[in-house]
Formats: sequence, C-alpha cells, structure tokens
Amino acid sequence: MLKRIVALILLSVVVISCGSRKSTGKIATKNAEAVSVIKKHYTAETQFKTASGKLRAVYQNDERTQSVNLSFRMEKDKAIWMSASILGFPVAKAYITPTSVSYYEKVTQTYFDGDFRLVSDFLGTPLDFQKLQNLLIGQAIYDLREEEYNFTQSPRGFQFVNDNGEIMKKMFLLNPSNLKAEAQQLLQGLDNRGLTVTYSDYQEIDGLVFPENIKIIANEGGSSTNIDLTYRNISFNEEVSFPFDIPSGYEEISLK
Repeated sequence: MLKRIVALILLSVVVISCGSRKSTGKIATKNAEAVSVIKKHYTAETQFKTASGKLRAVYQNDERTQSVNLSFRMEKDKAIWMSASILGFPVAKAYITPTSVSYYEKVTQTYFDGDFRLVSDFLGTPLDFQKLQNLLIGQAIYDLREEEYNFTQSPRGFQFVNDNGEIMKKMFLLNPSNLKAEAQQLLQGLDNRGLTVTYSDYQEIDGLVFPENIKIIANEGGSSTNIDLTYRNISFNEEVSFPFDIPSGYEEISLK
C-alpha cells in the first residue's frame, strides 16, 4: 500500500517536473496586482524546521480502494519520511531526500534504494524533491516567479494560468484569505495526462498554517488514480529522527 502511495506521488512529480527551469530571481509576470499576490504567497509560506504527525491516506484506482494510517515526518528541504503500521507494527517505510528515494515493504519483502536520477532515467523525465515538498505543504508546485501567467481574481481566489499549448497547461488557484494553494492543475495534451491537486481545508497550529486535507488525482489515458491525504496531530519544530534500515534478505526492485 505504501508503495502505491509513494509511486503515485512520484508519478505526480513526473507530471509537474516537465518543462521546469531555473529561477532568474525576477518575477516574470508583468501585472502589478499579480506581482503583489505572488510576493505575498511566498511571504506566507509556512516556515518550520521540522513537522511530524499522522497521515491518513485513501488510495483509489479503477480496480480497488484501500486506506492506511501513516506516521509522517519532514525536515524542511531535507527529508520526507513515512511509516505504515498495522496494530502498531511497521509494515512499510519510505524515506525521500533531495538525492534519494527509498522504501521497503515487509509483506512482499521487497525494497527500492536509489536516487532521483535513477528514477528519472527510468521514467524518462526529471523528478524534483522541492516540487514534491511544495505539493505536501500547500505551496504552488511550480515557482510562480519564473514564468509569465495570466492573472484573474474571483470570489474563489487568485488564479494564475500559463498555457503552453499541447506541452503543458498550468493553473494555480490561491486562497484569498491565507494566500496558500487552493487548487493546482497541470495538463499535458500530447501525452493525455494530467494532475489535479485540491486543498479542502487548512489548519493553524501554533500560528503556522498547514494543509489538513489534500486530494491528488492523476489521469493518464482513460485511467485515473486518486489519493486523499488527511494530516492529523501535526506538530512543528520538535526533534525528529528518520529510522530507516532495509531488512536483510529483501529482494531489490530493479528499474532497469
């Protein structure tokens, strides 16, 4: 189960990583009001060193629906760790850093231990830890400062759209009250695939704003895979550890 969740999140990053480029340090959008909103979005980014808590995940595809409770830990910009347990006993773990992707499952006694380069080569497109982190904390997946966007304002919020024809269409909707992501959508017309991420609730803990519920929908061809993530009992800036040791005798999953 954890493998499916990790796989969907990584495949989501495959979609969102296509066409990314390095920031120039300037805001490309010319609209003055849009520039102001973009600056406020990054000023409103939740600043923390560590986050930890529980994560309820419901996974659904065309064939099945499954749910699992996870322990979740993050050291911002450095590591994301998840552990799935049944009756208090760990059955799977995942550990992701800017340079590595690792997980193992006790039921199948299998593991993967590689880096983003290996996963990127296998999938044929680059992966990016920063974009994955942005998705999980309610920031715009792409850096809104890097490209020019069409900007509109409505009662739903502030909307930014960049439509690069069949290559990639990007849409970001920011919540008007907290300037966090309300919805994000990325569509690739040529490949007939897309990603939709919505944030139905945010929670405020010790003055810090963090998502409460995230819905991820990944479409490719005629199939759809969904993950509903609900954060619980989140705490910030406490000492955390990331215990991760692949048990001996497990079979390595090869991406070659």
